[in-house]
Amino acid sequence: MAARSKPCAWFAAPLLVWLALTGSAAAEPEQLNTIKDVVLAIHRCWRPPAADKAGPIDITVIVSFNREGAILGHPRISYESKEATDNDRIAYRVAVMEALQRCTPLPFTESLGGAVAGRPFAIPFRNKKYPPRSQEKRAWLLPKIL
Repeated sequence: MAARSKPCAWFAAPLLVWLALTGSAAAEPEQLNTIKDVVLAIHRCWRPPAADKAGPIDITVIVSFNREGAILGHPRISYESKEATDNDRIAYRVAVMEALQRCTPLPFTESLGGAVAGRPFAIPFRNKKYPPRSQEKRAWLLPKIL
């Protein structure tokens, strides 16, 4: 008697190959090719402090990268909301540094790495709630129609 092939093996083999191919592609991060990609990648790593630990503030960090996407030197905070308390400032500084640690080294393309190596980035983190802008139009801003 001839041995029967198992139908499960026919279905499982392509599934395993597909999982192996997609798993390796998912493990490799998408390469960043523009400055906008860099800022968006860092913002995806951003986790602001909990509302009960710190009030919402705006903060900006200046950071430089080498061609491999690692941080070059020490990041520096260049702006913090003036109404922030000392506890708010500390909590947000820690959150910014944790975001940079989570994200770096960034997966730069070779061309982007050469273009941005050593250049400072000013990356704002906006967490304040701003009041909506008034839609009211001023009479002196409207064109005169005679």
